[in-house]
Parts: sequence; C-alpha cells; structure tokens
Amino acid sequence: MSANPKLRRILTVLGTACFWLLVWYLIAVLVNQNVLIPTPWAVLCTMGTLVTKPLFWQSVGLTLLRVCIGFAAALAVGVLLAALTTRFSLLHTLFSPVLHIIRAAPVASFIIITLVWIVYDLVPAFISFLMVLPIVWINVSEGIRQTDTQLLEMASLFRLSKAKQIRRIYLPSVKPFFLTAAVNGLSFAWKSAVAAEVICRPDFSIGRQLQEAKLYMETPQVFAWTAVVVILSLVLERVLLRLTATARSKKGGAVHD
Repeated sequence: MSANPKLRRILTVLGTACFWLLVWYLIAVLVNQNVLIPTPWAVLCTMGTLVTKPLFWQSVGLTLLRVCIGFAAALAVGVLLAALTTRFSLLHTLFSPVLHIIRAAPVASFIIITLVWIVYDLVPAFISFLMVLPIVWINVSEGIRQTDTQLLEMASLFRLSKAKQIRRIYLPSVKPFFLTAAVNGLSFAWKSAVAAEVICRPDFSIGRQLQEAKLYMETPQVFAWTAVVVILSLVLERVLLRLTATARSKKGGAVHD
C-alpha cells in the first residue's frame, strides 16, 4: 500500500513530462524551422554532443563554482547581518532600505553596475551573493524574533551563558527559517549567476556558451544549455532538500515560510 502513492507520483511526473514533450514536438513540426524551435530529439542529440567536449565540463564546473561561492557567502553574511540588525535597531534602520532595494531592483541593473566596479570573472558570484542575501537576512531575522521569550527568561534566571543560549535556544528556533531561506535562495543563485554570465561572458561559463549559441543562431544549443541549467538546478535543489529534511528530522523543527 505504501508503494502505491510513490508509484502514482512517479507515473504522474512521467505522464506530465511526456505530455509537454509531445506538445513541444508538435509545435516544432508545425513551425518546421529548426532555427526557431528545434525538436526534442535535436536538442537531445546536441546535448549528447556537448557532453563529449572538455569545454562543456569546464563551463559547467566553473559556473557551478561561481554559484556555490555566491550562495555560501550569502548564507554566511545573511546570518551575521540578521544577528546584528535584530540586536541593534540602528543597524536595522541603516541596512533595511538597502536590502529592500536589492530585492526590488532588476538583476540586469546590478549586473551592469557591478561590471564597472569589479573584474567580470567575479561578477556572477557577486550577483548570486547579492540576490540571495536579502532572502537569508529576512528569514533568519524572523527566526530570531520568534524565539520563545519564556525560554530566554528562564535562561537568564538560571544564568546560562550567551554561548549556551545561542546553542540551545536561538539555533533551534532559527534553524527552520535558515533552511527555508537556503532552499528558496538556491534557485535565485542559479538564475542570477547565469544571467550575469550571459552579460559579462566570463571564460568557461554556461552563460557565455548560451550567448555564443544565440549569436550564431545555434538554437538547439541554446535549448540544450538551458536544459543543462534546469537539470543542475533541480539536482542541487533536490540534494539540498534531502539535507534539510535530514537536519529537520534530527530536532523535529517545523518549517516556517
């Protein structure tokens, strides 16, 4: 009985995928212009050719590295900034407008501005960091604010050190908010980093390959590289979800959006 729901979900996903692949194929056949809409088979063949080339793996590896650097830096700085802005109201007053501007402004604007300031190879990682930072800051700040005040009063009564309060009270309270921010931020890290690569075109990057495929009207390559981005993003998100599920199960923390 327990296997039936899982099997049903797998069949549903496969059925949905087949439906949309069929729609894609029919549109490609009707248009009959490979330069406009290639068939799924053409894209699959192109991807098969790409993976045999060293350039593919170099581009994927370095893009992945840029995303991971920006994402990890945003997690670390976001947590630190949340701790400081919830502790000191002046810092919250100073940083809050900046972080809200980052959330509201178009990614392309930051990419263009950043190109003036730093080396283009570092732009994708920095943009990834910049887009994820507000997500982490807002979620972790909320987690800190929702820490049980009664537990804090009890800790003060029993004269627990600040380190023990952080470890035993704040961390369990903040953890679900932090994990949610990490999961939500990962997709933003990918999209913003690849968008930055398309504009600044660093050597050995998925964004550069996308831009060059577009310039030379190699539409199957554009589709293939886009599929690579989607697949990598889904795989990393799945890995992160598995890690967060394991982390939550250890303490039984609930998820807060």
